Amino acid sequence: MVIKDAELKKFIRDSGLVSEDDLKKAESIADEKNQSIGDVLVVEGKLTEPDLKKMEAFVLGIPFVRLANERIDFAVLSLIPEPIAKNHNIIAYKKNDDGLEVAMLDVDDLPVIDFIKKKVGLKILPRLTDVESIKAALLQYKKSLKAEFDDIIKKESDAIKAISTVKDGSAASERELKEIAEDLPVVKIVDTLISHAILQNASDIHIEPGETSLVVRYRVDGILHDAMTLPKEAAAGITARIKILSNLKLDEKRLPQDGRFKISNEEQSVSFRVSTLPTYFGEKTVIRILKENARGFTLERLGFHGDALDKLHEAMQQKTGMILAAGPTGSGKTTTLYTMLDMLNTPEVNISTVEDPIEYQMPRINQTQVKPEIGMTFANGLRSLLRQDPDIVMVGEIRDNETADLAVNASLTGHLVLSTIHTNSASGAIPRMMDMGVQPFLIVSTVKTVIAQRLVRKLCPSNEKYFLSAAEQKALSRTIDMNRVLVLLKHEGVVPADATWDTVPFYKATKSSECEGGYSGRIGIHEVLKVTTAIRELILKGASQDEIEQKAKEEGMMTMIEDGIFLAAQGVTTTEEVLRVVSE
Repeated sequence: MVIKDAELKKFIRDSGLVSEDDLKKAESIADEKNQSIGDVLVVEGKLTEPDLKKMEAFVLGIPFVRLANERIDFAVLSLIPEPIAKNHNIIAYKKNDDGLEVAMLDVDDLPVIDFIKKKVGLKILPRLTDVESIKAALLQYKKSLKAEFDDIIKKESDAIKAISTVKDGSAASERELKEIAEDLPVVKIVDTLISHAILQNASDIHIEPGETSLVVRYRVDGILHDAMTLPKEAAAGITARIKILSNLKLDEKRLPQDGRFKISNEEQSVSFRVSTLPTYFGEKTVIRILKENARGFTLERLGFHGDALDKLHEAMQQKTGMILAAGPTGSGKTTTLYTMLDMLNTPEVNISTVEDPIEYQMPRINQTQVKPEIGMTFANGLRSLLRQDPDIVMVGEIRDNETADLAVNASLTGHLVLSTIHTNSASGAIPRMMDMGVQPFLIVSTVKTVIAQRLVRKLCPSNEKYFLSAAEQKALSRTIDMNRVLVLLKHEGVVPADATWDTVPFYKATKSSECEGGYSGRIGIHEVLKVTTAIRELILKGASQDEIEQKAKEEGMMTMIEDGIFLAAQGVTTTEEVLRVVSE
């Protein structure tokens, strides 16, 4: 069923949708890049993807279907698990006496067709579709799951109330709490709550008891959203169920507790970090979701570019010294360090880490979990692993004088040390280390590069183009040097050499059926400070944070807010989102 380019080219020519000149240019590019002529025409904007798929379907002799505005029965949709549908771009949309009709982008994906055939026990009837249809159908998984969750709450709320009247959660013994946690309604609610969070790509689940209800909120792309409101009576059972999963003490409600658990299946492996905290109306629970297969990042995909990217590659080639990632909790520091470790992870080096917690397990890297309750602190862990002959060391966080001293000594004695530090900017890492007792002459001898970062939400394709008004340009110029940013945009070839701010397009978030808030996913905005000779001299003189930053800017450093406006001018995010994140 492979489509030959000659056949496809004939149908494209006969359709009249593409001019002969454009067709010849596309054919030349396709030969040069070893791509399909159809794909080239779509990339070049000469042919729409739905039109291409219709022609491919005609050549193959199979039906073409559009699902963008179709409501699919959830019983049929769920015959193919959402992770498989997403990974293989295949949707079950109609079931009849002849078999199961599935919409696909690649009807030659025979292994997945065979898998689904065995799973559902029906004849599979492949149909060709387009990307827009797949996206619209995948969105229905989330909507259907929410409806399913609401249905469970309605059905099981009476059962939960009945359990709670028999066993008062606040006064129940450990045995009674265990019985509550193992009741089917509670198990169903917790399982569905977690599944819903994973499908929404939430990073955290907040379960917050109130006076009359239990509120569940999800953090998606850094923003908390109300997900659902549960009966107050559900609190004891849900908390007990999560405690059992996390191996926490069921009858301890007066003190905070931390735990973790893991869910693995054929499609993915997900770890959960659990934290409970006593509040006035009961225990609040927060669950951090860590998808262990969420790797394969590159520095470019994280948002690094231009001079900052070159500085990082240069820093990673060093055999000794320190690379620090700065920023508040949840700013992506650990992901940046993991990405760098993945690039440095070769057979010639021994890499060891001390972390709290180990967020992603990485092959061929020796990862140690901090356990302060038994004396396994960052400092003690680092002290021990330095006797393990490492070449590269990652310390999860430098938070005290002892850890800072050990990290500095490690970098002085032939190790490359990567770590995080809690400061608001790259230049702020220097005075922070001094506050922890590190002498300036040791800082200039060890710290090579400091990265500061935040995460901004990315715009969905359905956005609105506009140009900055004179008032908007004036308002932005109070925060950043607009002329400097324009020079940087020209330097990296993002805008033409003769561009002005009047001609640089920006974009606004627009809500759509696929993107309820106009944003989807996040990307980093960064500043990368290289400790040059001039900056070393400033540090030794006791210069302020502002003086160090000013010198770094003179030497070409792009600040986080400048990097954010840079991305906004590329249509990746919005100016509002950049200002929201940087001002937090």
